[in-house]
Amino acid sequence: MIDRLITTRNLLILAVLSFIPTLFFYTVGEEGIYTISSMEMGLSHNWADQTLYGYKLARPPLMNWLVVPITNIIGWENVLIASRLVSIAATLGLALWIYWLNNELFKDKKFALFSSLTLLSLADLLLYRGWLAYTDAVFSFFTFGAIATLWIGTDKKSHPLLFISTLLVGCGLLTKAFTAYVFYGTTLFVLISNKEYRRFLFHPVPIAMFAFSLLLPIAWFHATSEGSSNSSSMLSEIAAKLKDVDWIDYAKRLFTYPLESLLWLAPAPLLAIYFLVRKKIFEPESRRQHFQKALLISAACIAPYWLAPQGGLRYLMPVYPLIALVCARLLWRAGQHGHMLALHWFFGLIVFKMVMVLIAFPLYQKLVRGENYAYAAREIVAHTAPENLYAADSRSIGLNIVSEIDRLQPDRLVIHPPNNWDSGYVISSNNNPQLGTLVDTIKVAKDETYLLCRGPSCSAYQPIGVIDK
Repeated sequence: MIDRLITTRNLLILAVLSFIPTLFFYTVGEEGIYTISSMEMGLSHNWADQTLYGYKLARPPLMNWLVVPITNIIGWENVLIASRLVSIAATLGLALWIYWLNNELFKDKKFALFSSLTLLSLADLLLYRGWLAYTDAVFSFFTFGAIATLWIGTDKKSHPLLFISTLLVGCGLLTKAFTAYVFYGTTLFVLISNKEYRRFLFHPVPIAMFAFSLLLPIAWFHATSEGSSNSSSMLSEIAAKLKDVDWIDYAKRLFTYPLESLLWLAPAPLLAIYFLVRKKIFEPESRRQHFQKALLISAACIAPYWLAPQGGLRYLMPVYPLIALVCARLLWRAGQHGHMLALHWFFGLIVFKMVMVLIAFPLYQKLVRGENYAYAAREIVAHTAPENLYAADSRSIGLNIVSEIDRLQPDRLVIHPPNNWDSGYVISSNNNPQLGTLVDTIKVAKDETYLLCRGPSCSAYQPIGVIDK
């Protein structure tokens, strides 16, 4: 009976529904960066510069541009929901991209649907990255969209699709980083290894389009008030991962990185490896050239992050659809047994997520950390009003608390203390006497932040202390 219910279509529906409860969690990790900056940009109508506590972050703002219109509709108190809606929409958009790509390449709608399910069943995407209000999902949507449209545009010799790919890669950069162009360029390099593709791509029109794609970031950085610092900041973030190498740690990383990646992308890659090792891939590959290109592009995009001294798995998120494509194709060729075994594993992971999002994580947020940050925000507002309230804490505890405070009072957003401020309170990452007099140490779970004060109201302040709720 249960086997009749475990179908690709049903599991896709369950996977999509599993994202709904995540909209209503309290702030997680550093999500406050995007809720706070979206509120600051939206309420100040400064669309060019992403800011945090009023300071420019030198980061591209496309994520904020997507969040603000939704927040204008559902209310600024729901900015976290709006941010997660954008991330979830981008994740589901990735599933649509991989469906379209596979349908075009392999001409099989059932396989294309199965590949979309395989993507959404990658543990890291389903359980965490797919809903978290970071830029990763949106960056991946645009970057992989650029890869997919470049590939199909080249295969079909379609100038419109090629042009769309140049716009999408530009959007990738405006979401997060220059690495959108690295993924795009890597894909282009693999495609030109094909003689027929090379004839099309080296034509003046495609070359002009690729040149145009490089003009987009140049135009953006020149148009913004901090253009040169924005570009140098993005480049310095990349360079920082390549210096100060600990060679012992690097050797360990070369071994552990692929193992950790397989674990976090389970179950599809592990199942695919199992069938390969056991030689249970029975059906021949009918579209060998496309499968090989997917494998080559994936490997070429993964290699720099594996070989780099630093870098987490989330940086590979734009390649997740290609990893899913390769795994799905191997599982598909393992016949009915391989297909059904994969569906059962996907079903198990989705059920596990349902338990996590409906029971385990809400309890964690209530008992350990999550709800207590919102409670701390309410207490700080109650204890400091009507004095000015500032922030000089960009750690996760500070971001979580300030994000909640901003949502409580969007008409009085918390900013960094101005020079020579003489009255009010500041949420600080350390007890800095030059910044103000310590009036409270607020402990939330295992974290703590400091409330400093200047002015006559300091003597009347009543400490909050440990937040137990």
